[in-house]
Amino acid sequence: MSQERRYSFEFFPTKTEAGHEKLMNVARQLATYNPDFFSCTYGAGGSTRDRTLNTVLQLDGEIKVPAAPHLSCVGDSKAELRDLLNLYKDAGIKRIVALRGDLPSGMGMASGELRYANELVSFIREETGDHFHIEVAAYPEMHPQARNFEDDIANFARKAKAGADSAITQYFFNADCYFYFVERVRKLGIEIPIVPGIMPITNYSKLARFSDACGAEIPRWVRKQLEAYGDDTDSIQAYGEQVITEMCERLLQGGAPGLHFYSMNQAEPSLAIWNNLKLPR
Repeated sequence: MSQERRYSFEFFPTKTEAGHEKLMNVARQLATYNPDFFSCTYGAGGSTRDRTLNTVLQLDGEIKVPAAPHLSCVGDSKAELRDLLNLYKDAGIKRIVALRGDLPSGMGMASGELRYANELVSFIREETGDHFHIEVAAYPEMHPQARNFEDDIANFARKAKAGADSAITQYFFNADCYFYFVERVRKLGIEIPIVPGIMPITNYSKLARFSDACGAEIPRWVRKQLEAYGDDTDSIQAYGEQVITEMCERLLQGGAPGLHFYSMNQAEPSLAIWNNLKLPR
């Protein structure tokens, strides 16, 4: 395991040309900080396949920052996945974020030939050998669909043993859950780097809805303070910046191998934390 820390930013592909241009301008700004890579999400059931592909190729080719597409197996056949992998390989993409993926709204059961992320990791290895650095997801507070924490830890171990190189966590607001998750995983002999996913706090109501849906707990003391600010956006952002900066300081002091910022296609919130931490540029 490398002792060098890595820092990265995540984007989501946009639906409009104006949104895409904004994304690229944000990427250009973030690129001046020399991140290790950008990642780009993949919609439920592959619903943003083409937009993800185009965004990744532009980030990598024009912005000149290595780009990592998310790739999910839900809803895609092996042939479709093989074609995408070959496209990325031929384009010189070297990193993949391999996920099970979400079902599109209204789909009751998983479709596709691969059902779980560990199967996707194995498939990528079988098809492309060691060409790709494979990232997988980790859930310090447990995947919302897992039966229990023990099952979730076992699922993560399967992904690592299938050939994952490193992991990025779901965002969280309690450093202890990250350290506990890493401790449990290490006891199973899994030594891959587990990079904390960091979500800047800029809008409380949106964050609360999103967090409730994905199982990320907002500590009561943070939630109550954010609620107290009401519609005072400046106070929410200032307090959120302080909370996340202090958590990141603790994570890095505790040995976290880097940080992965969920940018939400914005530069300023992530860069405020980056600058507070005095991270290298």
